[in-house]
Amino acid sequence: MAMKIDQGTARALNRRLILNLLRERGALSRAEIAAAVGLSGATVTFAVGDLIEEGLLVEGPPSKGATGRRPIPVEINYSGLLAVGLKVMVGSVECVLTDLSTTPLLTRTFSLPDQAPETVADICARAVQALLAEGGSEASRLIGIGIAVPGSVQDGICRESHRFGWRNVPIASMLAERVHVPVWAEDDTNAFALAQQLFRLGLHHKTVGALAIVAGIGCAVIIEGAVHHGFTGSAGKIGHTNHDPSGLTCECGRRGCLQAHFAEPAIVARWQKASGQSPGVTRFDMVAAAQAGDTLAKDILAEAGRGIGRVLAVYCHVIDPEIIVVGGEAVAFGDFLFDPMRQALAEGMLWTPPPIMPDWVDNSWAQGAAALATRQIFDFAAQDGATKLE
Repeated sequence: MAMKIDQGTARALNRRLILNLLRERGALSRAEIAAAVGLSGATVTFAVGDLIEEGLLVEGPPSKGATGRRPIPVEINYSGLLAVGLKVMVGSVECVLTDLSTTPLLTRTFSLPDQAPETVADICARAVQALLAEGGSEASRLIGIGIAVPGSVQDGICRESHRFGWRNVPIASMLAERVHVPVWAEDDTNAFALAQQLFRLGLHHKTVGALAIVAGIGCAVIIEGAVHHGFTGSAGKIGHTNHDPSGLTCECGRRGCLQAHFAEPAIVARWQKASGQSPGVTRFDMVAAAQAGDTLAKDILAEAGRGIGRVLAVYCHVIDPEIIVVGGEAVAFGDFLFDPMRQALAEGMLWTPPPIMPDWVDNSWAQGAAALATRQIFDFAAQDGATKLE
């Protein structure tokens, strides 16, 4: 039986088609839009008119070189609305005020004295107010807030975070009660993946793996252009794949998880201990040592790359991604980590492996969180996932 679509749903679908086309291709004329999405010229003209009136689209100058009435291109008005992204970490909250493309306009970091949910919600609320005040931005231009945490998240509720000791914490509603703005919450790696799918390396790919190597290891799953969460919101948690049953204890309480051995802090700690370096050395110290020919540093990074690469091979056999985008602090290790990872991935696969493509800047986590809010412009169903103060 065919599904009945009312006028409001049809209009929302048409808007989504047009906005996503312009997001992927850039400025187009109304006639080009109609030809690309298969809608009538009148329907496109009507939808574009509404989007211009709402400030989501703007007209550009008429196309050059055309005879007669020159077509006028339209494009997304990325600067017209704002979003806030919040990445909650142990000891701090990374915050960014962005435009609709998640381009940072203002970035700040706020200290976090503890990980208690009430403390996190209070600090995040203050951060939002501070960003808007410092940026001189009108609150009416803020479409929403995204908050990213390490853990399994469903419907704005952090079902479990081993790092924070959270279970069933309604962090989105807690923040919404304080800021009176729609709030979306998500696992941090999934938020990073969403930003990649909307605006960065995943833009023109339907199936993408977004690998994050930080205090933990996760590889978010994008299938047919959407982040796949799984039944419990835990899809892509490859860091808890068992690497060594008798190995190190993980933050989850089990022994031998991949991330207990090869997350960024674990790699640095192993080098520090084995080389007799003083406490407090960083990944940058380790990279410098590897570049200077430190065999131990290079061997530890190579072992980490191979270990992660073998797990990625299993992941790719299940997901079959077109590319794997890599983010997180471990990107600083460069090809000392990635070359062995690529080799292990290739050796473990039955077909040609997807390319491993690093893409990381200092505020990538917070930009990913901001994408939780900006995606509502491109996916009308995303509004259903927002937590608001009723």
